[in-house]
Amino acid sequence: MLFRLLFISVSITVWKMGQAFGCVKVPESTVAIRESWGKFDNVLDPGCHFVPWCSGKSIAGFVNLRLQQLVVSCETNTKDNVSVTVVAAIQYRALDNKPYAAFYQLSNPKEQIKSYAYDAICARIQKLILDDVFEKTNEIVKDVKEEFKETMSMYGYEIVQILIVNIELDEYFEQAMNESFAEKWKAESKHQNELAIARQRRAIADDLRDSIEAFSKNLPGISSSDFMEMVLATRYLDDTKEIAAQSKSVSISLGAGALKMVVKNE
Repeated sequence: MLFRLLFISVSITVWKMGQAFGCVKVPESTVAIRESWGKFDNVLDPGCHFVPWCSGKSIAGFVNLRLQQLVVSCETNTKDNVSVTVVAAIQYRALDNKPYAAFYQLSNPKEQIKSYAYDAICARIQKLILDDVFEKTNEIVKDVKEEFKETMSMYGYEIVQILIVNIELDEYFEQAMNESFAEKWKAESKHQNELAIARQRRAIADDLRDSIEAFSKNLPGISSSDFMEMVLATRYLDDTKEIAAQSKSVSISLGAGALKMVVKNE
């Protein structure tokens, strides 16, 4: 433990001595902006450099060349007056051939990029109805990126990619839309059920018609009305079996053949 503390102390001392003698280390994927008596002098690449402070040389700052990302949330209304929040991820980096512009042109690059992105995305959302916002996300991204390309290049930055990661609807509108969808689903379900019942009744009628025709051919002496009375009588017997299982008094009337019966099952 004592050895580690001693090593750290020596390292800090050497680093401070290096600074005192003008030695500067520039990290990888970074460049340093060197000034001379307060004016831009040179761009220093990654590595160790000698910057003698006694001759007016100094490091004004560093420019990170790595790919970076920020998230911007754009709140606006669509053309059909629906409140939406579009969340976009913007990937950007400083151009290695324009470090001077990246360092001096913008005082706060992240906030400036957010501001540009907010205005550009909102301007396009406001020209679209809600359905198109969801369907044309790729077009929105492409247009915004093209607009960014020239503007941000002037400031030493490149917009590598823009991704729309989420589109949030107004809470009350989303609730109303969900309720509307539920009502539509119920109406559609009822409609489909009615169609199924109609198809079922049509199938029963067709089957009954076919049975009457076949019966008439086999027994020419029996009319259709006679056949219908027989069918209803058969149905009556089937219904009677079901009624027998009930515990209440049930009154049944069967029109065909003036057949009427009261079944009591205590």
